[in-house]
Amino acid sequence: MPFIDFRSDTVTKPTPEMRRAMSEAEVGDDVYSEDPTVNRLEALAAKMLGKEDALFVTSGTQGNQVAILTHCRPGDEVILEAESHIFLYEAGAAAALAGVQTRPIRGTNGAMDPDDIKKAIRSDDIHHPWSGLVCLENTHNKAGGKVISVETMKAIYHVANERSVPVHLDGARLFNAAVAAGVPVTDFTQYADTVQICLSKGLSAPVGSVLAGSRAFIKEARKWRKRLGGGLRQAGVLAAPGIIALETMVDRLAEDHANARLLANGLAAIPGLSVDVDGVETNIVLCHIHDTGLSNEAFIALLKAAGILASPFDDGVIRFVTHREITTDLVQTALERIKRQLS
Repeated sequence: MPFIDFRSDTVTKPTPEMRRAMSEAEVGDDVYSEDPTVNRLEALAAKMLGKEDALFVTSGTQGNQVAILTHCRPGDEVILEAESHIFLYEAGAAAALAGVQTRPIRGTNGAMDPDDIKKAIRSDDIHHPWSGLVCLENTHNKAGGKVISVETMKAIYHVANERSVPVHLDGARLFNAAVAAGVPVTDFTQYADTVQICLSKGLSAPVGSVLAGSRAFIKEARKWRKRLGGGLRQAGVLAAPGIIALETMVDRLAEDHANARLLANGLAAIPGLSVDVDGVETNIVLCHIHDTGLSNEAFIALLKAAGILASPFDDGVIRFVTHREITTDLVQTALERIKRQLS
């Protein structure tokens, strides 16, 4: 029985068009900036994100860490949300690589209060580190794919600008936010100095992310990418599916959002399960299982026995993520299987 895989949108396979593009990609040595396909991807991403330049990187984590390394100096402090990806899921890289300390701020549904950020930015005191960077995340993974509003980003950006602190946006699923909000992605990126987007999640490319910012910033970031071992050679075979992802996969994210709402409503109707249906804004569904009496491990095993894969996310919370390979029919099939398992 084939598994219905809700673990993450990172499990998406490249499309046949992407595979053909990989095999036919025109390539060169990207360390010398001579790979025409990489150059095309970077130019396309920069234009879409409203930035002067962009840099192809191997992953979202690498993009975020290159941004931190380029923005900050050792001993600086990075302000970020307490459950952000950079703080929770990047293996302490900001401390290990950039030598910075992080200052987590508890947000509401992933959104930090601009007043809290204003208070957190350090004064010119010999005892304090410099506030080197504010990091935002949109959509916010740990908050269940919540969209951080343009208005909130604008307010935070203005607070940071008043104190000459740059803003970096971890936009791993930023296109999900734009599609859900029904606005151009540049409505968000205008309120960040730099932005990282993932190509390998809902956009379905097999690998890679892009970091975008000013031309001067990307020039320095390119050196940091090299220092981290991210200088690739004939990388056009990886960049080619990224171009297709940006050109053809953005609008279809609305299908994932619709399937997530369908899944959320179906799960909420199963006795023992609870979902904040109104809180499902994009492609992530957080399902509370406390009333089943099952542990996360037992519930995941029950799902697996029914041919379904999902991820433990918190105590008594299971995460389901919809993506291109999860059709409406598969959502319905999964709901029927889960209902049978719990009956």
